[in-house]
Amino acid sequence: MFLHALFAFLVLPGVVALLIPLLIGMRELDAGGTFRPFGLLPLAAGFALLLWCVRDFYVSGKGTLAPWSPPRHLVVTGLYRYSRNPMYISVLVILIGWALTFDVSGLLWYAAFIAVAFQLRVVLGEEPWLARTHGEEWTRYSSAVRRWI
Repeated sequence: MFLHALFAFLVLPGVVALLIPLLIGMRELDAGGTFRPFGLLPLAAGFALLLWCVRDFYVSGKGTLAPWSPPRHLVVTGLYRYSRNPMYISVLVILIGWALTFDVSGLLWYAAFIAVAFQLRVVLGEEPWLARTHGEEWTRYSSAVRRWI
C-alpha cells in the first residue's frame, strides 16, 4: 500500500501543486521575473500540512489520497478534526506560496481555477460518495466539521 500512496502523491498533488507551478514559475524567471524567498514560508507550510493529511489517510484511513485507492475508514483525526478538506486547503496554500515566490499573477489565477475545481469535486463527487460509503458516520462528521475552514 505504501507504493500506492507514494504513486498517488506524486501523480495528484505532485502534478497540481509542484510540477505545473514550477513550470510556470521557471518560465517567468527565465523571462526576467523575480524570485521572492518569503513565498517559501507558505509553500513549506502547505507541504507540511499536505504530508500530515496524506499520513492520516494512510495510517488512520488505511488508504491513499487517490480515487482508485481511497481510505477504507473515514478519516476524522489530525487536521480533519477542523476541516473536512485540509488536503485541498494545503494544496491551495502551496499554490499561493508559489505565486508569492515567483511573483506571478498567472499562478494566482491557476490557484483560483484549482479552488473552483476542488469545490466542484468535493460537492458533486466526494461528499455524495462519502455519504453512501460511510452513512451515519459521515452525517455526524459533516454536521460537526466545516467543509473548508
